[in-house]
This record gives sequence, structure tokens and C-alpha cells, in this order.
Amino acid sequence: MRHQKHRHLLGVKKEHREAIMAAMATALFSHKRIQTTLARAKALRPFAEHLITLAKKAALSSDGAQKLHYRRQAAARLRNPAALQALFDERASEFLNRSGGYTRIYKLHPRQTDAASMALIELIPASDEGYKKSKRGKGAAKGKARKSKKAAPAEAAAVAEAPATPAPEAQA
Repeated sequence: MRHQKHRHLLGVKKEHREAIMAAMATALFSHKRIQTTLARAKALRPFAEHLITLAKKAALSSDGAQKLHYRRQAAARLRNPAALQALFDERASEFLNRSGGYTRIYKLHPRQTDAASMALIELIPASDEGYKKSKRGKGAAKGKARKSKKAAPAEAAAVAEAPATPAPEAQA
């Protein structure tokens, strides 16, 4: 079955889409950051990350034939020898300790001419550790809030059930 096969088509034919991805990946590896439409940035992310993974595999491989194989696989998609050399010789060593997530997409304001949603896609520096999780997550805060809400009605019920002190009788 062909379910969910229509991802990131970009409204063009396959050959045109491959050329767009190759050109944008070349620009991304050359400049480390490019501005494009949000749809194209989302399409470029898996394409570029797969090329970086091939470069990482080549860097980690000790077999020369295997290195050449990974390089040729990337060359078939990237099509630019200068960008390929930069990726395999310079950028691959930066990502050796990182397991995925090599790119980041920032949403920008819409383009003024046609109101297309714009984005900035960039290669994440090797030193970037990402977002840190707080020690007290959202679950802990919600749990305390729930406990305090449960305790408040119980305390109110206890106060209501307590015997009231007799009111002093009015003297006549």
C-alpha cells in the first residue's frame, strides 16, 4: 500500500525536487545557514541530515572502499564537488559525537510579496547541547497543585463539621 507517501512534494516533479534539494543542501553546507520557505526548510531537513549521516559513517569507517561508497552515495544526491568535500572533510568531524538532530529550523515573519511563511534553517554547532530539562518538570508541578486542591476541600469540610461554639445568649 502507498499510504503516507506524499511527504514534501513541494508542488514540483521528482527531478525538479531533487535539483532543489541538491542546490539548497549545497548552500546550507557552504554557508551553514540559509533562509527559505518553511515548506522547503522542512523538506531539506531530512535530506541534509541523511547526507551528514553518510559523512559520519564514512569518517567512522576504517575500510577505504566503504568510505568511497558513502562518498559516492552522497555525491549522487549533492552534485557539487566543493560542497561534498566541505561536508566530508570538515563538517563530518564536528558531528561525530552527535546522534542526529544536525539542523534547526526557526520560523520567520511571512514574506512581504506573497505572504509565504519563511524559515531559517541552520546547521547546529557541535558545542550546542540543546535545551536543558529542568529538574522539576511539568508533571511535578501539576502533582503538587492537584494535592493542594484535594487538601483544600478536605480542610474546608473538616472546618464545617467541627462543632460550633454556642453563641452567647442575648441578655434581655
